[in-house]
Amino acid sequence: MKSQQRKHSALYRYIEKLQGDRPWGTILDAGTGVNSIRWLSELSSERWSAVTGSSTEAKLARESVGAALRSQDQIVVGNWADSQLMTEEVYDTVIADYLLGAIDGCSPYFQPYLFKRLRPHTRKVLYVTGLEPYVPTDEPKTKAGKLIWEIGRFRDACVLMKGAVPYREYPLAWVVDQLQLAGFAVRATKHFNIRYKKLFVNGQLNIAVNGLERLPDHGLAQSLHCRAEKLREEALQLISEEGALDTCRNYVIEAEPV
Repeated sequence: MKSQQRKHSALYRYIEKLQGDRPWGTILDAGTGVNSIRWLSELSSERWSAVTGSSTEAKLARESVGAALRSQDQIVVGNWADSQLMTEEVYDTVIADYLLGAIDGCSPYFQPYLFKRLRPHTRKVLYVTGLEPYVPTDEPKTKAGKLIWEIGRFRDACVLMKGAVPYREYPLAWVVDQLQLAGFAVRATKHFNIRYKKLFVNGQLNIAVNGLERLPDHGLAQSLHCRAEKLREEALQLISEEGALDTCRNYVIEAEPV
């Protein structure tokens, strides 16, 4: 397992540390993606279910897990706003990996109800990962912080202009309050500093510009492409000088139903 752990993020390794010697039992990945499904497929579980609101993400998840998908495991396309989703199913371990921020794309304004919705499906423990919001804030003072802030705001503006909904992240303190209101006791929390590199910068700016050519205003689309490339150039130059853009934090929360 140690060699496998090195392949996964510090957040997943911390969750494994929190789990300790307790068996994983049955696992629900409540908002699956390529990273989380690869990780959970390597855990010693009885069975697992992975839920996503996107058929495209479900296809990618199935391809990434490959032969590790056992007969008792399942990948489900569904929306937690649907009261009939996973009816009567209860799992020993539930994982909400960046689900809170992503859910806005499928169910805007559903975040305050998410943990109440997951509570009946949680038998023993819920692990939540998330990102401290960095876009809806005052302009940062550091050069790296300002660049990440500008990239995030630019990305979200482009996503909205294309008719989609950007992620909406929530701070750890808000999540803790919501978990307690939903009937969970929070047992542990921890922040992790993020060092953003080329993969992040290119990924976020590609999200921004992909599809801009369909905007009715072609001059605006061209201007946005130029702005994206300017931000890309500035960010990659700073990464080459400093090694990474070290300005944001994500977090892990362990909670148990009470």
